[in-house]
Amino acid sequence: MKFMLIMRVTDEAIEASKEVPFEQIIEDMGRYNEELMKAGVMVGGEGLADPDDNGFVVDYSAEPPLVTDGPYGETKELFNGFWMLEVATKEEAIHWASKVPLGPGTKIEVRRVTDESDFDPENEWVKKEAGWREEQAARAQK
Repeated sequence: MKFMLIMRVTDEAIEASKEVPFEQIIEDMGRYNEELMKAGVMVGGEGLADPDDNGFVVDYSAEPPLVTDGPYGETKELFNGFWMLEVATKEEAIHWASKVPLGPGTKIEVRRVTDESDFDPENEWVKKEAGWREEQAARAQK
């Protein structure tokens, strides 16, 4: 099963991180990522730039959708990065999520990633997506 670990930070977490040397943060995250890689569970992951660094919001409550540049105004929690893991069980996902080297004001939201078994295999769009995935895999091999 694939799970996405979504890092959410608050203003408190952002302020607290300023007290830790950046090199220490990189080292702690590097060690965690290395542990995921050695365990063979990490599929991918990325950190995100600050919202004011080319961030924007597309609001679909208008026609056409309204695009607003970041920062996003008042936020209680900000999506700040993610990991994609391939694990055998939910409990294993909980294990890895509990080990992320983060502090107060930060949360990890864990969501199962859907796969083909969640959808009708006879659906036209499900079949097309299977073909697209094969094309992507072939391109990645080049």
